[in-house]
Amino acid sequence: MLIDTHCHLDFDHFDSDREEVIQRALQAGVTHIVVPGIDLPASRRAVALAERYPPVYAAVGIHPNDIPPDTESLDSLIQQLHGLAQHPKVVAIGEIGLDYYRDRTPADLQHLWLGRQLALAAELHLPVILHNREAGEDILDLLSEWVSQSLPPELQSRSGVLHSFSGSWEDAQSALEMGFYIGFTGPITYKGADRLRHVAASVPLDHILLETDAPFLSPHPHRGERNEPAYVCYVAQKLAEIRDLEVQAVASQTTSNAKVLFGWE
Repeated sequence: MLIDTHCHLDFDHFDSDREEVIQRALQAGVTHIVVPGIDLPASRRAVALAERYPPVYAAVGIHPNDIPPDTESLDSLIQQLHGLAQHPKVVAIGEIGLDYYRDRTPADLQHLWLGRQLALAAELHLPVILHNREAGEDILDLLSEWVSQSLPPELQSRSGVLHSFSGSWEDAQSALEMGFYIGFTGPITYKGADRLRHVAASVPLDHILLETDAPFLSPHPHRGERNEPAYVCYVAQKLAEIRDLEVQAVASQTTSNAKVLFGWE
């Protein structure tokens, strides 16, 4: 059993064969697929997919690169996300966070939106799925404030996940101390990713999640191709190799972790 905790199955990359992709995932042992929203339409699509396909679950949120250029729509969009999040197959608020690499949205606006969506997650007692690109110090500061001041007791041991982690071991330690899980994707299989593999070897196994981020970040030996949920097995295999464990042990523990985080047990 495996769980792909981050897959953009709603993207048009899958329009021609989405059902076949889901079937291949099931055949590969993937029992759950979490589809996060990046804006309001994507969040709605994620919920619709979750309604249609039993293995699919949704998260709703506004990605930092998809934030509107002004604050006039902020309250309305938060209210609409609040409504979507009432759906029984919505398991998180996400994909939210900070992105200083793309630089599509001013940092102060990113901080405002992240703060409002973290508040929404706390209100609804839902964990968060966090995007971070070259904003490690700032996002950890904001998360520390959220955890210390706003986190309800129900989320203290399952506050969220740092998706497709690419930071330092020190960043990972800070996140772990706040109760976050660390998500790993295809890059841990890449030839030049020794630093990332060191982090993956060091994070406690009971705080690791497996992700594809499909259709992006295809693992070796499919690098350069479209990624899909069935390929999460390659992430599990590499993690087992890194940690000198049986693949089944990695699959079992990361599946248990996902079930705890997303309230499936």
